[in-house]
Amino acid sequence: MDEDFDVMSLAAYLHLTPEQVRKMASRDRLPGRRVGGKWRFSRAEIHQWFEKKIGASDEQGLTEVEKVLYRNPSNGPELEPRISELLLPETTYVPLMARTKSSVIKNICDLTAETGRLWDPVKMAEALTSREELHPTALGNGVALLHPRRPLPSIMGEPFLALGITTSGIPFGGPRGCLTDVFFLIGSTSEAVHLKVLARLSRMIQQSEWLTELRESTSSADAWQIIDDGDTGLE
Repeated sequence: MDEDFDVMSLAAYLHLTPEQVRKMASRDRLPGRRVGGKWRFSRAEIHQWFEKKIGASDEQGLTEVEKVLYRNPSNGPELEPRISELLLPETTYVPLMARTKSSVIKNICDLTAETGRLWDPVKMAEALTSREELHPTALGNGVALLHPRRPLPSIMGEPFLALGITTSGIPFGGPRGCLTDVFFLIGSTSEAVHLKVLARLSRMIQQSEWLTELRESTSSADAWQIIDDGDTGLE
C-alpha cells in the first residue's frame, strides 16, 4: 500500500486535477479501487495503463505523454534517455539471424549477453516469452518492442536497448497477421525508465520514412547512425 497512489499524488503524477482523477476512476478510465471509501491506485497498474496509452497514441499524444514523464520528479532524474546512448553499435544486429519467434527472442538475448550488458539471457528470454504469450508486442508497422512484464534490474548493470532486423518478416503476433522484421529489446531497471524509453521509441517508429530507411540499412553501424539521427530529430 505504501507504493500506491492516492487521488492527490496520482493527480500530480499525471498533471491532472484531483477531480479529473476521481471522474476517470469512477468511469473505469483509470485502474483503481476504493479502500475505506477512498480511491487507491496501484503504481504497477498505473504504469501498465500508461504503457497501453503509449501504444494507442498518435504523434501528438506521444509528445504529451513524454512531457508528463519528463516533468514529473517521481520519474527520475535517474535517466533522461537518448535512444542512441542506450542502443550501442555492438547491440545492433543487422541482420539478426532468426526465422521464428523463439529464435528471435533467444538470439537477441544471447547476442546482447555477449556484450556484457545483459547478465542472464535465459531469464530474459523466459520473461519475454511470457510477455508475448500474455499480449504480443508486435505492431502493425512490422516493429516489435520486446520487453518483460516488469523490469528486471537484477540481470543487467544499467538500462540498455538492443535492435535486430531480420532479412524477412516473421509471424510474431502482429495485428491482422502482419509480419515483423524490426525488433527492439528494451532492458529497463525501473518502470519509470521503461515508460520513458517506450514513449521515445514509439515516437520514432511512427516516422514512416525513417522506418523505411532503417529497414534498408546494410550494416549494424548504418542502422545505429539512422537511430541516432532519428533520435536527434525529435523535439
